[in-house]
Amino acid sequence: MHEQIVVAGALISHGVLLVAQRARPAELAGLWELPGGKVAPGESDAEALARELHEELEIRVRVGARIGSDVTLSNGMTLRAYRVTLTDGTPQPHDHRALRWVSAAELDDLPWVPADRGWVPDLLAALRSNRARST
Repeated sequence: MHEQIVVAGALISHGVLLVAQRARPAELAGLWELPGGKVAPGESDAEALARELHEELEIRVRVGARIGSDVTLSNGMTLRAYRVTLTDGTPQPHDHRALRWVSAAELDDLPWVPADRGWVPDLLAALRSNRARST
């Protein structure tokens, strides 16, 4: 059986990170995550992430370096996160209940989906390095 890869994008702009609030399934509704989706057969991680973020948020992005480690999900899926840079558009919550920009100080207190929580230290480091570069 081929493992299913799921990709997530860490969009950092002006020292804050874009997070998306799940609308479904019921057990994850209301929790926050990095937006993204499943890699289709024949697609690279970067192609899938760019496509998913365009479909879900109406934005175009450039996919950069990995963030954090792979997260193994119970259903045979593997979750991966990447830094993304906004190249066009303004994020719109088509597939989510809400979107919000959060600072490094807010990350730890956010009610994350369990799979994404492990990336918080990596996201904090990325936010801090981004802030250091942009000042």
